[in-house]
Amino acid sequence: MLSEIDGLEEMHSITVIAATNRPDIIDPALLRPGRIDRLIYITPPDRNSRLEIFKVHTARTPLDGDVDLETLSDDTEGFTGADIASVCNEATILAIREYVVSGKQTDDESIKQLKVGYHNFRDAMVKVKPHSKKELEKYTKISENFIYQ
Repeated sequence: MLSEIDGLEEMHSITVIAATNRPDIIDPALLRPGRIDRLIYITPPDRNSRLEIFKVHTARTPLDGDVDLETLSDDTEGFTGADIASVCNEATILAIREYVVSGKQTDDESIKQLKVGYHNFRDAMVKVKPHSKKELEKYTKISENFIYQ
């Protein structure tokens, strides 16, 4: 990657965008001026952003009446967007597993009765852990120590 960025011939108007969830292991050679010399740190989403993320990831999911996305948004402080997506996927898997184990019919018409309930989300949040505050503080510190922001 370094040889591509540095290149043998001069290039104009080229922007390289990179993303990582592990900024602590980036090779310092990549961060020299003229290479990747800007950092945009994206913090975990706030409550309203988490609500919007839940709306996106449950839009096509049949939810039980006890599911309140605002409550789930409150329950997921410190979760990233990817964490919330995992919670939604895991809740759906748990609901399907629960449905099948209960012995209910699995024909096309019966399966339409399947709903993902609040308890499925609660169980999913036990399995999908958010990033720890210590880990998030470490990433914040890395972003603060970056030369160009």
